[in-house]
Amino acid sequence: MLRPDFPIITQRLTLRAFTPADLDELNSFQSRADVARYLYWGPRSRAESAAALAKRVHSSTLSKEGQFLAVAAELTETGQLIGDLNLEYLSSEHRQGEIGFVFHPDHHGKGFAAEAAVEVLRLGFEDLGLHRIIGRCDGRNTSSAALMERLGMKKEAHLRQNEIVKGEWCDELVFAMLEDEWKARP
Repeated sequence: MLRPDFPIITQRLTLRAFTPADLDELNSFQSRADVARYLYWGPRSRAESAAALAKRVHSSTLSKEGQFLAVAAELTETGQLIGDLNLEYLSSEHRQGEIGFVFHPDHHGKGFAAEAAVEVLRLGFEDLGLHRIIGRCDGRNTSSAALMERLGMKKEAHLRQNEIVKGEWCDELVFAMLEDEWKARP
């Protein structure tokens, strides 16, 4: 079982569980077309963000496969919510999980997503005891692919036109990190 000892403080971020009070800030980036461009969902209305937030508020513990841990990333200096991360528990037998992340575009290119994602990987490997964590993204999402490579994840697959997303065939990239690769990080 994984029940993080929130908040987790990094150099510039506070990682914590979501609360109902996060709705306005979460919707400030979930409602943007540029954020949803490579995701399965389109820009979200306030009501759609509220429904997504309700699931996240109740996802602060991982105890069985199929669940996900939701992590809010806020700027420590201002308290502004700028990111939404998750760790899904894919298989207890095979000790596998999947990481995901979405950050407000105003904060792209500053290393915040990497700073937060390292902590989510740590939770998966060190606290949950996972053997392998994957990350997936649309093949056109070069920023997410580059982030996963910077994290030390290895590109394992480029699946060509494997899904129809928003009415068009899309490629999918799959990255992964193994527990021993996590332990060998500098």
